[in-house]
Amino acid sequence: MILAAAQTKPKRGNIASNLLDHYKLIELAAQNGAQLIAFPEMSITGYERENALELAFAEDDYRIDHLKDLATDNNIIIIAGAPILIENQLFIGEFIISPNDSVSIYTKQFLHEGEDEFFQSSFDNNPMITIEDQNISFAICADIDNPKHPENAEKNNVDIYIASIFFSPNGIPNAYRDLKHYAEKHKMNVLMSNFSGESWGSPSAGQSAFWNNKGELIGQMNDSDSGLLLVEKQNDNWTSKVLKF
Repeated sequence: MILAAAQTKPKRGNIASNLLDHYKLIELAAQNGAQLIAFPEMSITGYERENALELAFAEDDYRIDHLKDLATDNNIIIIAGAPILIENQLFIGEFIISPNDSVSIYTKQFLHEGEDEFFQSSFDNNPMITIEDQNISFAICADIDNPKHPENAEKNNVDIYIASIFFSPNGIPNAYRDLKHYAEKHKMNVLMSNFSGESWGSPSAGQSAFWNNKGELIGQMNDSDSGLLLVEKQNDNWTSKVLKF
């Protein structure tokens, strides 16, 4: 099994440019055998609050059609984030795009302070997927601040917990501490994807990373590059490598 965390530098509100970066990184991940690629929080638009509604995606938005094609053509699962409108309510969400042309949506369950002015939270959209008998679940940013979120993942027999985040340099030490703890406590492998460039007018910390189910840090990116963190499972062992973009 090979998984990829994409570390990107979004252009604020420039959906077309950000999607081009997605396409290139998906192709790169597929060329290196990845079966899944995860992007950061609201990766297609960059993290937004005030402008999120005008940038929002519909559940069946035509702008993800090429992502669907890439998933099918490359036999890869794509996790790409955006503000998503569902029944006239706005969520911080992500599209989980499978090679069989199916799309499911995960919505952020626990919001940061101030996000509730613009977004709803929901526990209703919480899909899981399976790759090679490994159960995989999802988290977006502040979800990882609430211990109930990984606890619920453990109750669902999750093997791999994928967190798409936008954390600043000040926040990333806490993310590392918490994700290592969750991996060890709940015996889950944890893959985290973060931006490496500015978003919402604020710096992001990069350092996308992977911990095995013993809480051991297997691989990480630096704080400034764009690219991929690739992790490969052989038997019960994981290895990693970084590809710059």
